[in-house]
Amino acid sequence: MLSLLKKKSEAAAAPAVPAWHPNFRNYEKLPDIKVVRTAFFVNVAAITIALAAAIFFGLKEWQLHVLRGQIAVRQGQIDRDKKGSDQAIALFKKFQAEEAKVAEVDAFIKSKPVLSEILVRLGETLPPNIALDSVDLRETGLMIRFSIRGSAEAATGYATSYREQLAADKEMAARFDDVQFTSTPSKNPTTGRVTVEIFMHLKGAKK
Repeated sequence: MLSLLKKKSEAAAAPAVPAWHPNFRNYEKLPDIKVVRTAFFVNVAAITIALAAAIFFGLKEWQLHVLRGQIAVRQGQIDRDKKGSDQAIALFKKFQAEEAKVAEVDAFIKSKPVLSEILVRLGETLPPNIALDSVDLRETGLMIRFSIRGSAEAATGYATSYREQLAADKEMAARFDDVQFTSTPSKNPTTGRVTVEIFMHLKGAKK
């Protein structure tokens, strides 16, 4: 038994037997024996990225081409309709000018007082020694011609008083903004009365 244990211990203590021949292999120069090589994955990835980029830019180029075609179609429609549009704009501007004239005339007609109403008011406020000879309603105002009984000096005072009365009258002041003599009082040799003319300027009318 002791002999067996001794033999095992001697066998374990014995050095390993060296290889029967030296290893002269150069691993750097040995061929790659992998089933799928690393270069294959690199090439596939590069090709995939290139294809994706080409498809992306191709789609963008196609969209740009379609957009340019749509722009060209719309521009053709604009060029085709431009002449008619310019004519329509010119007609509209002409219409606006005519409309402004009509509106101005309409506003003037509406603002122009009614002559019958003015005659009624003049009759209500006419002094007893003054007689109306004529009343002329014009675009800018009212021309009143009247005769005064009495001497020239007295007639001048009556005429001034009547002008002030017309200027202070509320109903007349609502329509007219200025009351002035157009001439100095003069005696009519036929009637023997003093003739006077007063012009009442219409509000908003040109002076």
